[in-house]
Parts: sequence; C-alpha cells; structure tokens
Amino acid sequence: MGASNPEIKHFKSISTLMRYLSLPAPQHPLFALIDYNQTSQQQTESKQKLSIDFYKISFKDKFSGKIKYGQDYYDFEEGGLAFLKPGQIVTPYNNLESYEGYALYFHPDFIRTYPLGTSIDKYGFFSYNVSEALYLSAKEKAIIEQLFQTMSAELNENIDQFSQDVLVSQLELLLNYSKRFYNRQFITRKAVNHKVIDSLDQILKDYFQQKKGLDTGLPSVAFISDQLGLSQRYLSDLLKMLIGKNAQQYIQYLVIEEAKELLSISSLSVAEVAYQLGFEHPQSFSKLFKSKTQMTPLAFRASFN
Repeated sequence: MGASNPEIKHFKSISTLMRYLSLPAPQHPLFALIDYNQTSQQQTESKQKLSIDFYKISFKDKFSGKIKYGQDYYDFEEGGLAFLKPGQIVTPYNNLESYEGYALYFHPDFIRTYPLGTSIDKYGFFSYNVSEALYLSAKEKAIIEQLFQTMSAELNENIDQFSQDVLVSQLELLLNYSKRFYNRQFITRKAVNHKVIDSLDQILKDYFQQKKGLDTGLPSVAFISDQLGLSQRYLSDLLKMLIGKNAQQYIQYLVIEEAKELLSISSLSVAEVAYQLGFEHPQSFSKLFKSKTQMTPLAFRASFN
C-alpha cells in the first residue's frame, strides 16, 4: 500500500482494504461483500479519501439527505446503487445522514478469464460520478437486494471449484439489471434530464455567440460535462437514451447547425466560419459538414441563396 498523494490512501488488494476498515478478511481474495446491516457503521466510516485497484458497487437500501445531481441538489430518501471502477477515488458520504445495505468489491482478475472481463466496459455506469447514482423503485430494490443476498449465501458456503463461476454469473446478472434500471431512470426523470439538455444547448449557444472557438477550439465533451457538473459517460448515455445521439454526436450536430446559420446569413468565407467555430483547419470543417449534410459548405450556401 502506498500513494503519491499523502491525502489519498491507495489499496492494491481487497484484503488490505478490509484490514484498514477493521472488517473481516474476505472469503475470496478477489471478491468481498460487506453487509452493512451486520457491520457497525462506525467501523466503515472514514474521512480519508481512498484509491482502489478494483471495482466497487454500493447498494444503499435507505439514506436521507440531499443528493447532488449536476449543479443542483435533490431530496431523495429511497435507496440506490453507486459504481466505481479501478483508479477512482472513494470519498466519504459526508452529505448522507445514514445508510444501510451492501458494498461489493471485486478485482479485475476475478473476471479476467470470463467473457465479462472483456465486456465490462459496456457498463458505462462504472465511469459515472457517485452523485449520478442509480435511484431504485421499491420493486427494483427488492430485486437488487435479493441478488446481494444470493451472493452472500454463496460466499458463506464452502468455497469450491464452482464458486467463482456462480459468483461471476450473479455479478453479471446484477450489472444487467442495473443497466436496465438506469435506462428506466433516464426516461422517468424527464424533468431533470431535459433541464440538462436545455443547459447544454445554452452553453453551446453562448460559446458560439462569444466566438470562443477562435481562442479555445471546438467545444469538447470534457468542457460541456464540466460545465454541467456531470461525468462524460453519464452525459453521453443520457443523451443517447433521450435523443439517440451521444455527447460527441450531439455537439457535432449543434456545431453543424451553427455552421448552417453562419453560411446562410453572414458573408464570412468557409475558412472564416471554420475558424470561428473552433476548427484548426478548414478542410476538417468541410469534411465534417459534408458527412453530416451530404453537401459541401459552398454548395449549401449556394443552394440556400
């Protein structure tokens, strides 16, 4: 265990983390499941930031307080799931008054020889911020809780040659349910999610009006997500579900719409339009414009006139 940042403790193994948290050693060195209902909360609380080399899934059956979502806070008293991938920072839940449920840790080596080892990147929620948790309905919570109880029962049995196969299958089922429930969340939380899209549109509108592209280049997904207070992956998944475009595609769509506006109402040359939008080379702009409209910028201007 070591860390280049003295404010962050780094853990390479689950066993070392369990010792640090004063918890029992895991039944499997690469897989650990903590039941908060049977563990003193005081044992697992820490103000120390942690960096881990493995995955973590937190299932909070109940918590109270305000949850940060983008730039705003929302009251939420139900439970939910949060996901972390290796290399992310585990921070204390300072804004949560109480919680119970489970914490699941598994090392990449645990799934490396299984199909899940190569497909886990498709579960984009491991790249979400903790504040972008999956909020569960009562029915969804019952399903997730049953899965954790099933995994707990498997771990408490004698470990044999089939244990890892069973646990990986149960883990994949948990991830697939989580993916389904996140899609439901994107759809049902329309008011909040459409507010995100409206904010994105306004950010890019201001970007174009202030001609920031001349100094800072094309607006990036990183820039937009930072302005919105959302992770890049969450923003992309949200947009993909609601409008059928990921974040990069949607930004390109708005860039092309702004280009059409400039080509139709201004006397700027194609090169000047490209530079104002943030392109380094006019050729790159013309190539993107044609790929999206099936017309060159000059042909579009001529057809419009």
